[in-house]
Amino acid sequence: MAALYRKYRPLGFDDVVGQEAVVRTLRNAIDGDTVRQAYLFAGPRGTGKTSMARILAKALNCERGPTPSPDTTCPICVSIANGSSLDVVEMDAASQRGIDDIREIRDRVVLQPAEGRFKVYILDEAHQLTEAAWNALLKLIEEPPPHLVFVFCTTDLAKVLATVRSRCQTFVFARPRLSDLVRVLRRVADGEGIDAPDAALSLVARGARGSFRDAVSTLDQLAAATEGAVTVQAVLQLLGAVEEEALFRLGDLVVDRDTAGALTLIEELSEQGQDLGRLVTDLLEHLRHLLLVQHVGSVPESLPVTDETRERLREQANQLGEPTVLRLIDLLAVAVEDMRQGGDPRLPLELALVKVTRPGSDLSREAVAYRLEQLEQRLAAGHGQPPPSGIPDAPEPPQPAPAGAPEPPSLELEQLQEAWQRTVLPALEEKSIPTASVLREARPSALDADRLTLEFPASAAFHRQLAEEPKNAALLRDALYEVTGRRLAVVFELGEQAGEGDAEEERPRSEDEVYELVKQTFDARDVES
Repeated sequence: MAALYRKYRPLGFDDVVGQEAVVRTLRNAIDGDTVRQAYLFAGPRGTGKTSMARILAKALNCERGPTPSPDTTCPICVSIANGSSLDVVEMDAASQRGIDDIREIRDRVVLQPAEGRFKVYILDEAHQLTEAAWNALLKLIEEPPPHLVFVFCTTDLAKVLATVRSRCQTFVFARPRLSDLVRVLRRVADGEGIDAPDAALSLVARGARGSFRDAVSTLDQLAAATEGAVTVQAVLQLLGAVEEEALFRLGDLVVDRDTAGALTLIEELSEQGQDLGRLVTDLLEHLRHLLLVQHVGSVPESLPVTDETRERLREQANQLGEPTVLRLIDLLAVAVEDMRQGGDPRLPLELALVKVTRPGSDLSREAVAYRLEQLEQRLAAGHGQPPPSGIPDAPEPPQPAPAGAPEPPSLELEQLQEAWQRTVLPALEEKSIPTASVLREARPSALDADRLTLEFPASAAFHRQLAEEPKNAALLRDALYEVTGRRLAVVFELGEQAGEGDAEEERPRSEDEVYELVKQTFDARDVES
C-alpha cells in the first residue's frame, strides 16, 4: 500500500496548493507556446518541486495537449504519474552525479519521444552534480533538440553553477502557509476516513515546518498509531511538542517573578519525558508571538493559533513587559547555541528563568539596561524622578525615601566581589582606561549598607592616592551604579603588610621612581620640547 504522501500528491495544476505564482507562470507559458528548454525548481524539501515537474511533463505530453489542464486520465498521464513513462526520465543526482551518467543522457536525447511530444528529464537534488557533469550538460541545456525539456530540482540553489542558472528559467518554491497545510491535511483525513479535529491538524501542520510531505507523513503515522482517531494529546506525544498551556504557565510565572515555580515546572516537564530542547524552541516561538502582539497592537491573522489562544496571547502580552520578553529571548539564545554544540539545554534554560525572574541576582553588563529600564518604569509609576546623572564628590547623608519610590536592588559583598573583575572594571574601562588600570589592584573588602570599602595591597599606596582623586572616585561610582543599580559611597584602604619584605616597598620613593610609576600607570610617554 502506497504512503499517503504519494497517494495524495497533486496530479494537475488545479491540485497544487501554495505555489500560485509558479502555477500561473507555467500555465501561461503553455498557453502562449513559450515553454523553455530548461527549468530550475528550487525550494525547501517537501514543497512540491518534483510533483510540479511531473505535472509539467503531463501538460506537455497529454493526449489533449500541450494543455495547461491535462486530463490526468489518459494513458500518457497515468504512466507519468506511475513513473513508467518512456518519455519522462527521473534521475536522482545524489547517486547519478558523475560525468558518465551525463554522457548517457547525451547519447539518449537524440532519440525521438516514444509516446508523447517531448522527452522530459527530471533531475532531483541537482545541486549534487559534479562540476564536470554540469559542464558536460551546458551545451545540451543551451541548444537542446526541439523535443527535449530539462527540469532541475534542488534544495540548495546557491550550489548550482551560475552558468547553469543563467541558462534556466528559475522558480523558487515558497514554504506553504499554515492554512494551506491544514487544508491539505483535512483533504487527506477526509479521504482516508481519519477522525482528526482541526486543533490536532494545526499541531501537525506547525510541526511540519512548511513541508507538505512531512505533514502528510506525520498524519499517516498518527492514523496508524491511533487506529484512525487522532487527538491533540497523541500529536503532542508523537511530535514531542510542548502543550500551549505549559508555555502560558511559564509566562505567568515570569510575570509573577516566581523563580521557584518556574524551576519546579521545568522539573515537572522533564519528569514527564518532555524534550527540553523542544521546550526552548517552542518557548522562543511563544515569546515571538508575544513580541508581535506588543508591537502590532493585536494578534496577527498569520499566527497559527486558535481563537482561544489569541485572547490569552493578548492578555499575557499586556502583563509581560516588552523589556522582559526581549531579555528572555536573549537569554534563551544561549540555550539554543548550546544545543547546536550538542550540549544539554536544561541549565541555560533554568539560568535564563532565574535571571529574568530575579534581576538583582544578575550582575552581567547585559542585564544593566534591562534593570535600569525596569527601575525607570517603577519610578514613573510612582511619579518619581530618576536619580541625577552626576554624583557628588563626597557622599551625602541618606535621605528618607519618598512615598511610592522603589527599593534599590539588593546587593551582597560576594556578588560584588564576583563581578568586580568580570563586570565593574570593564565598565570603568569604557569611561577611563587610566582610572581602570589604577583600580585593577584593588578588591572589594567590605560592604556596609551603601558604603563600599576597596582594599589596595600594602605596596600600592600610590595607586590608592590616585584612586582617591575626586574625578577617579566619581567615575568609579558611576560604573558601580551602572552595574549594581545602587549609589555606593566608596572608601579606599591599604591592606596590612604581608611581611618584612614589603617594608622596602613602603619607603619614600624618589622623584625618578614616581615619574616612572606615573608613566606605567597612565601609559604615558615623554614629549620632546
